[in-house]
Amino acid sequence: MKVISFAMGSLGLIALASPGPFAGPASREVVHLSSETVSAAFAKGKPLVEIENYKVHASRREAPGQVEVHTRDTDVIHVLTGTATFVTGGTMVGGKDVEPEEIRGSSIDGGTTRELRPGDLIIVPSGTPHWFKDVPAPMTYFVVKVRAVGEAR
Repeated sequence: MKVISFAMGSLGLIALASPGPFAGPASREVVHLSSETVSAAFAKGKPLVEIENYKVHASRREAPGQVEVHTRDTDVIHVLTGTATFVTGGTMVGGKDVEPEEIRGSSIDGGTTRELRPGDLIIVPSGTPHWFKDVPAPMTYFVVKVRAVGEAR
């Protein structure tokens, strides 16, 4: 499959430049994650690499989620399988801090609605409300979270 090959190639490039899975910010080791490791992560939807200034997640979604706002992280999302109705922008309704620099809400007023499908790439800048509003069947996607330098908004 070209989509999976592209995604795996992209992950390989990221891994060459990144520290190990769950490595500390000082780590500068090359990382190689086997296809078995990546597949197992997608089966459950879990992080592959998390360090101070970026994260790589093998995400799996089987239902709609809450509205999210990351005050310092930009999400780069590449859809591998499945589809979703995805809303960005607008105003978050019912927003509450759930952890530092992470806000969750129940819906979005306004915003732009897009239909995501395999092969799509969407970049959600930090501070932008976003929402997987409808997920009709399981979907998998890579998320690279890039941390903004400096203080939270």
